[in-house]
Amino acid sequence: MAEAATTGARRVLAPLALAQFICSFAGSNMNVMINDISEDLDTTVQGVQVAITIFLLVMAALMIPGGKLTDKWGRKRCLLVGLVVYGVGALISAVAPGLGVLIVGNSILEGVGTALLIPPVYILTTLLFTDTASRARAFGAIMAMGGIGAAAGPLIGGLITSAISWRAAFVFQALVIVVIVVLSRHLDDPLPPDPARPFDTVGAVLSAAGLVLLVTGILAVDNNGWLSLGLLLAGAAVLAGFFAWVRGRERKGREALLSTSLFRNRTSNLGLVTQNTQWLMLMGVSFTVAAYLQVVRGYDAIETGVIFTAATLGILTSSLAAEKLARRRAQRTLIMAGFLVAVAGIAVLIALVAWTPSAWAFTPGLLLIGLGLGVMLTPSVNVVQSCFPETQQGEISGLSRSVSNLGSSLGTAIAGTILVSGLSKGAYAAATATLAVVGLGGLTAAALLPRVGPPAAGGAGTATPPGAPRPSP
Repeated sequence: MAEAATTGARRVLAPLALAQFICSFAGSNMNVMINDISEDLDTTVQGVQVAITIFLLVMAALMIPGGKLTDKWGRKRCLLVGLVVYGVGALISAVAPGLGVLIVGNSILEGVGTALLIPPVYILTTLLFTDTASRARAFGAIMAMGGIGAAAGPLIGGLITSAISWRAAFVFQALVIVVIVVLSRHLDDPLPPDPARPFDTVGAVLSAAGLVLLVTGILAVDNNGWLSLGLLLAGAAVLAGFFAWVRGRERKGREALLSTSLFRNRTSNLGLVTQNTQWLMLMGVSFTVAAYLQVVRGYDAIETGVIFTAATLGILTSSLAAEKLARRRAQRTLIMAGFLVAVAGIAVLIALVAWTPSAWAFTPGLLLIGLGLGVMLTPSVNVVQSCFPETQQGEISGLSRSVSNLGSSLGTAIAGTILVSGLSKGAYAAATATLAVVGLGGLTAAALLPRVGPPAAGGAGTATPPGAPRPSP
């Protein structure tokens, strides 16, 4: 019986973990194709950066509406629709004749597909794995696959690009999507969909528009300072309008896109900050180092990917130890330790690269960054998801993934903007140093998390099961 249960759990978990892997892979694998795409499509490094950032931004902007739609359409249906949209986008990207079509396929369609399929991954995991230990293992596997996808994206993308073409990397994504669709036939949705449930369309438009304006403002910094300031102020104003709209709907007793009660839990708010910061650091480092290696050092896609293997190994090593660490250490401790190691890795990266021109100078720093991020990815998700009951899992999953993907887009936008404004040693150091400062901010947020000891023997990882009393701040 136990063996059958284990086999069943693996069948359920496989498509969910693989879905997170391919979405994270898509966010980083283009980093090693910068030169190839630029030459083939007659564009620039900044053009490729814009395509990558738009992809990450579309995910962030639509993740909250995507999470809300799971209640209306059903979690499995949203997952499958998202996979199909993503697969179509990957195929369009593979045959793109120019940057515009690449943005439609990769940035728009793959971004929309990801926003539809990722919230169900986390909601189904919470609903299908009901005890603390199994949920911790499931989240650990999913977050490990996400981290590995982001870190291994440059290596896999580099191998495919060098052996065949950058276009084949998108065909690879489409093939993985087909595998996930096949594996998903074993999934069952524990909760029936509610087609009559209202959907806050105005709230969805306002939240998406506000996030788009903010990140676009950051991207415009190196081109036009006044335009950038205008976009940032407009984004802040639209988001303020969004929250005013949400409060108005709640006062009238109508369901809003996002419940303001999600922001009343101090522990969850701090956990969201750590999630945002982790992905900002990971994607910022990935883009900065990849662009520097190719544009300044002149390395090809496969050489760049091989160098990133150090980060992949770091994430894989610490992720495999995540469950054991969760039994022995509080989640706050693990998140703080992760930030300390990652920030130290960035410092080593800057120091060694300045000291020697050798490609091996990148290895120690990337390894430390991978180790640090791998330690804290899972506990940060557990802290947030476990603060809320099952009835709010759709909302908090959408918000959690939106915050993480916003971090990814901000990482590429901020570090990339600093880097492409002057591709030199100074710009490289400035971009990576900025990421280290952001990491210190994440460390501060982690230090403010409640001091909760490690779970009792037999449990691992989640701070409080959904439905249980919320932890006191």
